[in-house]
Amino acid sequence: MAAKSEKAIRESLMTQLRAKGADVSHFEGLVDDYVEYFRLVKKMKADIKKRGLSYTATSAAGKEYEKDNPNVKLLPQYTRAMLTILKDLGLTTDKVAEEDIEL
Repeated sequence: MAAKSEKAIRESLMTQLRAKGADVSHFEGLVDDYVEYFRLVKKMKADIKKRGLSYTATSAAGKEYEKDNPNVKLLPQYTRAMLTILKDLGLTTDKVAEEDIEL
């Protein structure tokens, strides 16, 4: 499955809100928050793929040591926040409005 762009995700969420008659400023702000989390999650996943679960760091004293990648811990927190936003917007898989599909 191809990765979705931030613009496509935002438009998809706004389509769902319009279908519910809920495309108001407050909810649009939550959509913007969701898209920001989406952007950050993509960056975290790329960092984890690049550096792994841990990486070698250098201490102030010049010694190398193995350090946990903080993105491993942050990633589930961000995805939970994204799911909370969807829940707050009332967007679930059982109530999905059809979108225009461009080929």
